[in-house]
Amino acid sequence: MSIEFIFRMIGMIVFSILGGQIGFLLSPEPGNDFRFILVLILAGAALGLLVTPWITIRPYRWFRRQVRRVPAQQLLAATIGLIIGLIIAALTAFPLSLLPEPFRNILPFVSLILFGYVGAWVMIMRERDIFNLFGGRLAREAARGKAVGSDNLSERIILLDTSVIIDGRIADVSRTGFLDGVLTIPRFVLNELQHIADSSDALRRNRGRRGLDMLNKLQKDSVVPIRITDMDVEDVREVDDKLVRLAKQLHAPVLTNDFNLNKVAELQGVRVLNVNELANALRAIVLPGENMHVKLVQEGKELGQGVAYLDDGTMVVVENGKKFIGSSIDVTVTRMLQTNQGRMIFATPSNGR
Repeated sequence: MSIEFIFRMIGMIVFSILGGQIGFLLSPEPGNDFRFILVLILAGAALGLLVTPWITIRPYRWFRRQVRRVPAQQLLAATIGLIIGLIIAALTAFPLSLLPEPFRNILPFVSLILFGYVGAWVMIMRERDIFNLFGGRLAREAARGKAVGSDNLSERIILLDTSVIIDGRIADVSRTGFLDGVLTIPRFVLNELQHIADSSDALRRNRGRRGLDMLNKLQKDSVVPIRITDMDVEDVREVDDKLVRLAKQLHAPVLTNDFNLNKVAELQGVRVLNVNELANALRAIVLPGENMHVKLVQEGKELGQGVAYLDDGTMVVVENGKKFIGSSIDVTVTRMLQTNQGRMIFATPSNGR
């Protein structure tokens, strides 16, 4: 039995009682016209059954969704602004009550609504500037989106997706201190990770369990704060769509290594931090003419080519290297090629064979 059904039943009873009371008052022959009263009771019951959720549980759910979407920094600013506005309204209530009728009864209530709204609005619009005026710990924590006395939030939020958690390299990157912000995992991403770990497919199950292990490692070893948030996007079902929409609402970047998510997020104006692009940028740069020692492990796509791999995974294509497969040789770099998958190095055997 759902909570909405219970509210419908309560509303049906309340509205039927009200219908009966109205029937008694409007009956042409008070106390005798039972059919007229019965019709109003049934009409009230039907009305209560229909409208009760729209005036009780559904406004509550809508309000709860809106509050969950609001960043903690804005919620704190709005609360402080509302309190300041109510204090100002209380100070103005006494002089306004000295005015003649009807102003003495109306204006104090109007000032309460006006100053409360203006206080909250001003704090939300200028929250960072106003907090910075105070200096000290409050200013630093408010500017970083912290609640007073909290030490687990930072200046900006970085949203993590499922693929980058399963990949695991983010755990090593976070220990370096290069990331500046709160690594935030939405609850729906964690739920997807758990769903993958519970999959009947062995490969997916292993990937999900690796992701959970990496998340545990991330929480233990990271030098930046890690947070799991309940913020959600209720009207979207796909996890990637939820992540992009949430990133737009929070003005936060998405940390991923998913190529498709990267493109979709960029098309919608969301900043993306791609671990694969970071890895490619950090690979050692070799110039044409430099020598290196590699071990050829397989044939290339073209005739006579051999392929080797550096420690960081960079592919080295050696012209006329097929006959050296299985051997380690010295090669001379001829050129480099940057692709979506990473760098490719083209080389020839140093001995000219």
